[in-house]
Order: sequence, then structure tokens, then C-alpha cells
Amino acid sequence: MSGRHALGLLRQLSFTVGLLALALPALEAKGAKPEFGPNVLIFDPSMPRQAIQKQIDAIYAVQEHNEFSSQRSALLFLPGSYSVNLPVGFYTEVMGLGASPDATKITGNMHAANHEHNNATTTFWRAAEGLSIEPASGTMQWAVSQAVSLRRMHVRGDLVLHQHRGWASGGWISDSLVDGNVDSGSQQQWISRNCDWKRWTGSNWNMVFVGVVHPPDGVWPEPPYTKVAQTPVVREKPFLQVNAAGEFSVRVPELHTDSVGITWHGGETAGETIPIARFYIARPDVDTAETINAQLGQGKNLILTPGIYELTSPIRVMRPHTVVLGLGFATLHPVKGTAAMTTADADGIEIAGLLFDAGPSKSQVLLEVGPEGSRLRHAKDPIVLHDVFFRVGGAGLGRAKVNLRINSNDTLVDHTWIWRADHGEGVGWDLNTSENGLVVNGNDVTIYGLFVEHHQQFQVLWKGNRGRTYFYQSEIPYDPPAQASYTSAQGVNGWASYKVADEVTNHEAWGLGVYSVFIYPNVVLTRAIETPKSQEIRFHDIITVALGEHGVISHVINDTGESTAIRPRVTPKVTNFP
Repeated sequence: MSGRHALGLLRQLSFTVGLLALALPALEAKGAKPEFGPNVLIFDPSMPRQAIQKQIDAIYAVQEHNEFSSQRSALLFLPGSYSVNLPVGFYTEVMGLGASPDATKITGNMHAANHEHNNATTTFWRAAEGLSIEPASGTMQWAVSQAVSLRRMHVRGDLVLHQHRGWASGGWISDSLVDGNVDSGSQQQWISRNCDWKRWTGSNWNMVFVGVVHPPDGVWPEPPYTKVAQTPVVREKPFLQVNAAGEFSVRVPELHTDSVGITWHGGETAGETIPIARFYIARPDVDTAETINAQLGQGKNLILTPGIYELTSPIRVMRPHTVVLGLGFATLHPVKGTAAMTTADADGIEIAGLLFDAGPSKSQVLLEVGPEGSRLRHAKDPIVLHDVFFRVGGAGLGRAKVNLRINSNDTLVDHTWIWRADHGEGVGWDLNTSENGLVVNGNDVTIYGLFVEHHQQFQVLWKGNRGRTYFYQSEIPYDPPAQASYTSAQGVNGWASYKVADEVTNHEAWGLGVYSVFIYPNVVLTRAIETPKSQEIRFHDIITVALGEHGVISHVINDTGESTAIRPRVTPKVTNFP
């Protein structure tokens, strides 16, 4: 699609959003509708089905193939019943606004697909939450890869995570109920947290289940299932909701320990409700870091509506219990080499639903949680990051030293993809430079769903004690031009993907997959994971895979585990280390 055609469609959408606002008399009569701007569509069940479908189709026409576009969209459905076909494209978030997913029911279909040889390995940046889906065919297709989430969903049928068993490299589902079967099919890896379904079928390299009611039978390595019976500590992602009086608010779920299954069995998720009036609703065509920080300084929480925020200085989240909620993959783009966002070392900060996109001037860090040297404890009220995604290059030249640095103790991360682009614009070993995806300095940091790819040194550098990782997926960089450019120490080829620092004495991780796709010959990686030797540092269920035509990973963890091979395919596995 040409840029001119896409612009024309977006102008049409701006006009039809205005018409849509006029079509909500019931909501206007009950409560004031927030000003979410032109990139947020709010649907009412009283609207004609054809009018809703026209809006959905227009959004998808723009976003279906727009992998590196500037458009962002959020489609919000007020509680009620709808009969529509709902394809979900790039940078599109679909959300039900009820207290429970069952309050917003879609009969027809919601689906994510790729029409190019059924290859979903670049089906990125889309999300759905808070909806009940009754697929007309009985099966909902969600063929996706990284930076895609299903949260608080009720699928009234089966769910397939692939398209005709074509390539796929996902993914994430949490706090969701599937009445039938979930089939992962050809998915390379997947993490499911706090879910309930009738059964699960399928496996490939690395499938992780944490706090799932009916995990599949079988034990790593055949099939490659990693099962953790209870989720040790988590708070579900904050979400928009509308009550019977038409009043908008944000629900902040309570902290759970040792949990299994979904939070909304009783009809709604326990937690705190924050009125929308306590949020500043930012728009990318209006706001700057300065205007946003002024509102945060006055005690407001923050909603970032869809679009790209060009930032000349960081957004600073300083107040305890501040909620920062992005809609429609709201994107923070630092243009002068600063961080995009920083936080205080304060209890209960929530950051959710954001894409951090590095700018052309090198940033030392894109998101920093707590200042360096943070010492406070937050175990009873942790800082939590949900669906935070990072990109260096791809949409244009980007540079960062570290993408995400966590200094605060007890921080929780609930799904992240930290990506140095391997395709798109501004991509090359000396162009989109990035040393580390993640650096953890805080103690007692817990991460669910850690996807980190293609950075030029350690993908993950973990310096804090008592860290926990539940699921790890990583491709090391494709593009080191020669071994001399990719050597971490004398006699050590490359940089381990997952590095536990030498001073760490306690660490544990479950379900890890590290893959290589070297595009130049004579480049290898000595080890996928590097760690000090200690009985208090434990790794469970690791796989390494070499793809492409060149290079190998010589060992899985330290000097344990055999070398990968390409012909014939050898995918070494280590069940427990040490």
C-alpha cells in the first residue's frame, strides 16, 4: 500500500471517528467520554453492525502490512454483544471495556494472520484483551510471533497459534480461559501464564506453562514442556473499564502470590479502581515530555494514546503507585540521546503497553527502573512492567547502549520483547548499535516471558541476586562480520546470550531457548549461557538451535552441552544445571 493511500485512509478514519462519537448517545447520557484522540475508536453495541465492520476493515487495510509504519490504533468495545469479523494488524490493540471479559462478547471471529506463505515470524506488535470471542468456525486463529499478547480473554471454542502449520515464533497468553483445545502447532516457543483450557496440544522447541490449570502431559525434553505449578508473584496488567453509568476508570489488579488460573472467575478481577479523572490523557500531536512531566508532577497518572511521542528529554515517573498505561502501542522515541522514561525507586509503579523505539542519537538507556544505586525494598508492593517492548532500528536508524536497565529491587516484568532489528531501515552492524537488551542490577527481580534478540554483547546481563526468569527466548545477532568483532574475552567466541555476573550467588531460570542465525561465515558462539558455578544458581530446561547456513553454538551453558549442528540438525538440550 502506498503512503498516500494509507494517509487517505487515515483521514477517512479521522472523519468516521467523529461520526462514531455522534453514534454514542447512550454513553454520552450516562458519563463523559474521555478525549482519547483520533487513533482510538470506541464501539457501542447499539451501532449498526455494518458501521462497526467498516471501521474495523478500514483500520486493517492500513495496518495489515505496515510493519514499520507510524500509524497506531486502539479499538475499544463497550460492554455488550457484537457480530463482526475482527482481523488484528500491526500496532493495533483490541480491548473489551467490561470488568470481566464475558461482559464484551464478539460472535464471528477475531484473528491474526499472515498471508505470505503462512509465515508468521514477523507478525509482531498487536494485542487483544478483555474480550469473549465465539468464533463462527469454532476455532480462533492467532498466528503470531513476538510483542503480541492475549490477556484476560475468553475463547468460546478452540484456539490455534499458527496458520496452516506455517512458521511462527511467539508468544504470550495470560489470565485467559479457552473452552476447547489450544494447539501451538508449529510455534517454535510459547509461554502461558495463569490460564485455563480444556487441553493443550503441540510442541516444538520450548513451551513453558506457569500457574496453568490444565498443563499438558509430558516432561522436558520429550515433549519440550516446562511446567511450574504456581506463579510465585504477579500483578495482572492494569486495564480500562466502563461501568453501567458509562464512567471510565482503570482497574489495577491486586498482587497475587502462588497463584493458579485466571483472576476473573468471580466476574471481575480484584483490585483498585482509579477514576479516569485521575489520569492525564496524553496525545502525540499535542504533548511533549515537558507537558507530560508537569501533569505527573501534579499527581496525575498517565494514559498515552496511540501514536509516536518524539521526546527531547525523558518522561519521569516519580510518585509511588503511578500508573502509566499505553494504548495501541503508544511509542516513545527519544530524539536527542536521552532515556525515553525513568522511574523513581518507589513502591507500586505500573508501566504497561508501551513500545520504546531508539532514536538516531545514541541513548545510554531507553527505560531505567529506579536510579543507579537503588536500595529500597518493594516486595509487598513491587514496580511492575507489563507488555513493554523495545526496538533499535527497523523503522529508521536507532542506537542505544542498554535498552532496559532495572535498578530497583523486587521489580516484576510481565512480558517483554527487546529487539535490535535484523531487517528494515537503518540496519547494520555499525548502524543500529546496541550493547545489551537487559541489564538487571536490582535484587529479587522476577521476569515472565523474556524475549531478547540480536544485541551486540550480552543480550541479558544479570548482576542482582535472587533473580528469577520464567521463559527465555533469544536469537543472538545475525550480523557479526567476523569473529574479531564478536569476541567477549580471550579464548571466548562471541558474547553469551544470558550472562549471570561473576559476583552473583543466587539465580534461577526455567525454559530457555537460544538460537543462532549467523549470516557471515567463520563466526561462532562458545556458549549460550554463562554463569558462576554455585548450587544456588540453577537452570532448568535449555535448548540451543543453529539456523541458517553458518556457524554453531559450541556449548549450551558454560562448558556443558554439546555443539549445535546444521546438517544434520542437532539441537542440544540440558535439563538441569548444575
